[in-house]
Amino acid sequence: MVDWLVQNWLSIAVPLLVFLAFFMAAVWLRGVAYDAFDRWVAKARWEGSQLFVDSTRRPFLYWCLMLGAYIAVQVSVLSPEAKALAGRVLGSLFVISLSWVIARLSEGMLKLYLAKLKAPPPPTALVINIVRVTIAVVGVLILLDIWGAPTTPIILVLAAAIVFLALAFRDMVPDFFSGFQLAQGEHIKVGDFIKLESGDQGYVAEITWRNTRIKTLDGNLILIPNSRLIQSTVVNYGYPLKKASEPFRFQARLHLKELTGLRASNLPELVDILRRAPDSVIYYHTHHFLEEHQYLTPEPANDFALWVGDVLGDEVLSEKLASIDTFEFVTIGALKRRIIDVIDEYLAEKTDGRTAPEGREFHFIRSISVVLPTSYVAHDFREFVEILRKISIDSLYFHIFEAKLRLQKGVNDFSIWIEDCLEEGDLAAKIARLDPYTYTLEALRSTIIQLIEKRIK
Repeated sequence: MVDWLVQNWLSIAVPLLVFLAFFMAAVWLRGVAYDAFDRWVAKARWEGSQLFVDSTRRPFLYWCLMLGAYIAVQVSVLSPEAKALAGRVLGSLFVISLSWVIARLSEGMLKLYLAKLKAPPPPTALVINIVRVTIAVVGVLILLDIWGAPTTPIILVLAAAIVFLALAFRDMVPDFFSGFQLAQGEHIKVGDFIKLESGDQGYVAEITWRNTRIKTLDGNLILIPNSRLIQSTVVNYGYPLKKASEPFRFQARLHLKELTGLRASNLPELVDILRRAPDSVIYYHTHHFLEEHQYLTPEPANDFALWVGDVLGDEVLSEKLASIDTFEFVTIGALKRRIIDVIDEYLAEKTDGRTAPEGREFHFIRSISVVLPTSYVAHDFREFVEILRKISIDSLYFHIFEAKLRLQKGVNDFSIWIEDCLEEGDLAAKIARLDPYTYTLEALRSTIIQLIEKRIK
């Protein structure tokens, strides 16, 4: 044995050195190549770049080793028959590993792009399985060719099987592609309420790769082939709106003005009359004043602040009165006490002898309200929005501003109905949080409409 090794060491060393050289070159080349790939992945915007790198990083090393082994065998002293056998084995290993990498890449790419198209799971799984089988069949045919086995009969059998399957599933193929088209187009989605040209109507319960299931209003299920659904005339009403447990009935109110005969020419007289004035007077000079000046943004606070600033020329007190948030108070009595307290505090710190010129006194006016029903009734959000576009400023003011005083809850009529009858607490809270004094009434109307339309879309 020693003598044989001494005589043939070169025949053993040369192939071994060739293999080791390829191994070292493969490790170096793999490091350089995939460092460049990693930089490319960091810069590339292609979603599949990372998948390509992860799928080929380890097999790349194996392929280099297989190539090194093949060359080492070819330079060895093995017989031609042994070299041919080794070549077939290495070639088979290469085909198997390459088929596995291609299958993994194809599966990853299909999942990536079919997910972007929002294809339903059954068609996605079917396409992936077809690609897997196709790659496997091609790999087997290549292996058979490497080992010299006849492939023509197998190809003929496969062709016959494909023709048979095409005939057997000829009705399913159009449904499959129609299902894919439905998923990609998103014209019909699960939950939509649709009506077919046949007269059938209901909610879309499920869209599979073959059929679309519709649940009718009486609870029955209708199974419609996707190809038929694509070719039919379909009216899609989208998500049906929920009906309110109680309809919203819009009301309006009219205000009559009545002079009380009371008037003040200075601050002490003003605060004295305020203490005796009924709530209808305070309402007129605060809330009704806002309605008359609704086109101003921000809206002026009240008549008292305006008179003190313009007639008495006291900008400091006028600013204090104007800063009172009328909408903060749920009763007129609380608002009146706040106005009186502000004037009393001011007079306690500063004796003011300013008097209004003759003819510029503050005249107290009483508001007489008359509430009138309207013909507008809303049963859901869509009807509510359409009516909200039409109602008068008086009706809008009644349900937003006066509701707070009437209900003494600090909330408007719209928010209460949306929360209690439609169970939409989040939307009701958003409308309740709107500060009506930072909008004109028309701007407030538009804002409420936008909030509701955003919800129903």
